[in-house]
Amino acid sequence: MASPSYRLAALDEEFLLGDSMRGVRFLMEYAKAEEALRAWGVRSTLVVFGSARIGENGAGEHARWYREARAFGRLASERGGALHGADGQPRDNVIATGGGPGIMGAANRGAADIGAPSIGFNITLPHEQEPNPWSTPALTFRFHYFAMRKMHLAMRANALVVFPGGFGTFDELFEILTLRQTDKAPRIPIVLFDEGYWRAVINFDVLVRHGMIRAEDLALFRFAEDAEGVWAALLAGGLKPGCSIE
Repeated sequence: MASPSYRLAALDEEFLLGDSMRGVRFLMEYAKAEEALRAWGVRSTLVVFGSARIGENGAGEHARWYREARAFGRLASERGGALHGADGQPRDNVIATGGGPGIMGAANRGAADIGAPSIGFNITLPHEQEPNPWSTPALTFRFHYFAMRKMHLAMRANALVVFPGGFGTFDELFEILTLRQTDKAPRIPIVLFDEGYWRAVINFDVLVRHGMIRAEDLALFRFAEDAEGVWAALLAGGLKPGCSIE
């Protein structure tokens, strides 16, 4: 009876964390978040990404980026349908971030400012990752697998809003752009905040000139300079407040 083989499989941590159970762990990460999101009536989200290194008290552009991310989280939650749920209606356009500090924390904070729920899809990392205090506790998740985190970020997204950031932000941006370009994802609006930043760090026109993307691929995203501009760009791109993607 003391033998590891006699333990119930569901209670055998050594077995569950072994190589042969990787697929099961992957499924569990999907199911755990799925169950919580359904319980909260979350039908669709607005994904906000940006640098974890930008704080509220940063200098210059950093302070503006943080301020506008917070303002967007607030106005999108107010106008998009995130405050539904208590009346039995599904919640739409709920702010969803990578869960960490910086820009992502600012967006979650904006939702919290008006009492709206928001989601934090955290990932286990050796640094730069701990949940910010503003995502709704019951909707604050932690993933081991990047792939499953990406799936949850993308699968309910009505839109993607990308503030200035580094490698992790680029990763999420190009993931969604590729899904859109290849028609593997619905035609959701994608808005890049601060055109000057994005054109400085990515020369989109050079990609077109060398034939790496088509000129019409540049229509996959828009630019905006403040929270109201982001919301206007989302509406112009087809976002419908209080509705899920079709």
